[in-house]
Amino acid sequence: MSESLERYEAEKQENYQARFNKLQISLEEDDIKGFREDFLDMHTYEQASFFREQPVELRRWIYGYLSPAEFAEIIESMDFEETLEYFTEMDPQYSGAIMTELPVDDAVDILSLLEKDEVASFLTLMDQESAEEIKLLLNYEEKTAGSIMTTEFIALYDTQTVEQVMKLLKEEAPDAEMIYYLYVVDEAKKIVGVLSIRDLIVSDYDALIKDVMSEWVITVSAGKNQEEVAQLFMDYDFLAVPVVDFQNHLIGIITVDDILDVVDEEASEDYSKLAGVADGEHHTDTPFEAAKKRLPWLIILLFLGLFTASLIGQFEETLEQVAVLAIFIPLIAGMAGNTGTQSLAVAVRGLATGNFGKQGKFKWLLRELGTGMITGGVSGVILAIVIFIWQQNLVLGLLVGVSIFASLIVATIAGAFIPILMDRLKIDPAVASGPFITTLNDITSILIYFGMATSFMSYLV
Repeated sequence: MSESLERYEAEKQENYQARFNKLQISLEEDDIKGFREDFLDMHTYEQASFFREQPVELRRWIYGYLSPAEFAEIIESMDFEETLEYFTEMDPQYSGAIMTELPVDDAVDILSLLEKDEVASFLTLMDQESAEEIKLLLNYEEKTAGSIMTTEFIALYDTQTVEQVMKLLKEEAPDAEMIYYLYVVDEAKKIVGVLSIRDLIVSDYDALIKDVMSEWVITVSAGKNQEEVAQLFMDYDFLAVPVVDFQNHLIGIITVDDILDVVDEEASEDYSKLAGVADGEHHTDTPFEAAKKRLPWLIILLFLGLFTASLIGQFEETLEQVAVLAIFIPLIAGMAGNTGTQSLAVAVRGLATGNFGKQGKFKWLLRELGTGMITGGVSGVILAIVIFIWQQNLVLGLLVGVSIFASLIVATIAGAFIPILMDRLKIDPAVASGPFITTLNDITSILIYFGMATSFMSYLV
């Protein structure tokens, strides 16, 4: 079975490469007809992959081979930050036409990455209707439901019949972002219900929409945070959610493909913060730009490290009498830092997904306390035995073992509690980054270790 699968994958890759090679020949020989025929037969993901491989000179040829509408479909398969380079290569009129062809929400995502004067230039190149829609969405605060919604949707009136709606769909569906859900409004444009395509198809032609729709409809306000909207999609397995203003007027919809982008963006942002890296850092940044974004955290950690060093200096007398204690400083500090980071990662993830619930945070802290006691106990016993065999000193082994036990408990609780505290204070929990927690646990573990060593000095000398 595995051999057949490997053979199938090898054949698929071979066919894939053969298609790319054929396209490359058509492009280099300026065979427009042959190129278009093979290129447009490919999936947009494959089109984007082929396009990326081309040098600037050949990419410019491709712009001439494809209409703005055809290239707009390729843009939708790319990372929007990546597309900025391509827009600078295009003829301004061509790039403006592509912006017009893109779904409004995608065009807004791209334009939000540009400077104000660049945005203004694009808007003047677009048709007036598209430009006005984009201006409206650009006014919404970043990372809110309004900033990621699209205005390309079909709204029904509750007084329409099924037959009227079917005719309407044939006319307007090609321009809509998605039609799996149809949202129903009253005469005042306030949302009153939702209707699925399946319910529409199985209903009688003369039935009124208000009789076949569902009045149970979940909406989000335009100002709602995009993370909360993403959680709503995950909780209910929605394909789309309507966006309303403060008077419950339907102003747009958010589709699942946009939410996938949000989830990816938020995950990348949280990962960056956990690593102590600015979430605005991109792979295209110069070394100077990258260093500028990383330095603030590093400088903070540098001073925390100096504090840790000065803390060790306070126990200089203890170290002079029992120099062997210095051997285990990196071990204890490292174990505490690693344990705290593990607990931190789980806490941030739980807060982001809402898995803790209202009463779950306290129970989870108790669970982390138990986890810290078990991991600390096992690590402490193992370390005590190893040190006793290695150094032939039972007291030293017990000292290090008990220090590890206490340090891991404190580190686990700190890694869990600090994100919860930050969340309660309305601060992003991911700000409690891995390096920050690690340094904090270094300090506490050293205090525990040398505090115990100083107390039991008479047994060590």
